[in-house]
Amino acid sequence: MEIEEVIEAKEVEDGKNETLPVHLCLDDFSVPPRPSLPPRPTFLLLRRKVFSLWLAAALAVLGANMAYAPILAAQTSRPSGTAATSTSALSHDLSGVWMQYPDGNVPGVPGMNAVDNRTRPALTPWGKAKFDAAKPLVGPRAVPGEENNPELRCDPDGPPKLLNLPNPFEIVQIPGRVLMFFELGHIWRTVWTDGRPLPKDPDPSYLGYSVGKWVGDTFVVETIGFNDKLWDDSFGNPRSDETRLTERYRRLNHDTLEMQITMDDPKSYTKPWVSPPKLHKLEPGWELAEWFCVQDEHNTYDNVVRKPAGVSPKPK
Repeated sequence: MEIEEVIEAKEVEDGKNETLPVHLCLDDFSVPPRPSLPPRPTFLLLRRKVFSLWLAAALAVLGANMAYAPILAAQTSRPSGTAATSTSALSHDLSGVWMQYPDGNVPGVPGMNAVDNRTRPALTPWGKAKFDAAKPLVGPRAVPGEENNPELRCDPDGPPKLLNLPNPFEIVQIPGRVLMFFELGHIWRTVWTDGRPLPKDPDPSYLGYSVGKWVGDTFVVETIGFNDKLWDDSFGNPRSDETRLTERYRRLNHDTLEMQITMDDPKSYTKPWVSPPKLHKLEPGWELAEWFCVQDEHNTYDNVVRKPAGVSPKPK
């Protein structure tokens, strides 16, 4: 009996009428055909496809850049006038601690020449009498032990002399006013910028009454209402109650402030006293120190240093 017959008998014997597929017969060793696959592409074909995809992506990116170029330029390019606007914004910012540049008559020493004695006009008779009575601490008229500078009485300094001394000051700008803080004497001053006019009859004071406004990139301060107890500088030039002080501040760059002082005092001088501009340097790392006038300390200085300096030594 052949194997095929044996299988059929076995199926009948098991109660099945099924027969095995013909391809399982012993004499049929064929294998079911596999699904056909596409032929493997060659290396050259793959490289062409990759290059095509890369080229398509590059063209898409280039097209997007060309389409958005105006928008990108508008976002990244500096608009015309930006530099001028930045400079203007900087010029209207005077805040910071400022110190005189050392450009005085003595090399390396702050000059005390914001009020320049070399440009002083002639004195009136009233002004000359006050000047002759002054005995300064410095200058060719100084006599040790005989000085009568108001500072020796701890009188507070005021402008313009306060602006002329070689000590730092700080400017703080707030709405409606500019505040100036001076290290010397710990004095502070208000310059009103809310549009108010100068008062017609202010009470005389050490600091006067000040208003300011911007004229282009220059901050112009006008001050009246001074008393006549102080000097204009350290050399004894007088300041009367008729003084009208004009200060002009201009920030030349981030680190440099220009200050120019004009005094119109017809009681003391025959014409306005115009001083050349004075440069100040920004000192961002500085803090104003505490510097008060203490009368006991002045008295000690007078008795130990100043007055003995004017006394001739006793012959041995």
